[in-house]
Amino acid sequence: MRQILLLVVFVLAARWLVKTMRAAQTQAAMRGAARPGATRGGAGAGPQAATKPRQLAEPMVRCAVCGVHAPKSESVFGGAHYFCSVEHARRYAARANGREGR
Repeated sequence: MRQILLLVVFVLAARWLVKTMRAAQTQAAMRGAARPGATRGGAGAGPQAATKPRQLAEPMVRCAVCGVHAPKSESVFGGAHYFCSVEHARRYAARANGREGR
């Protein structure tokens, strides 16, 4: 019985140690990525190995007519709404004015 209890304590300690090590690695990786001038080349990598800064993802907007999501730069803005195409912007405007947009 004593050996089983010792084995359970050992397994729990090992799991705790692994979890702590993984958390430390994750934090170190996050600190390394946030540091200006950080490189992915590792030790010995000079300033020539600096990576390009990441570009932020472009915001997506939802079409007021069909619900399709499109990049904001490619969408059409009109009447306080975004549309996936000029045709949908016209259709929405015609519907708002009481006409059928076909």
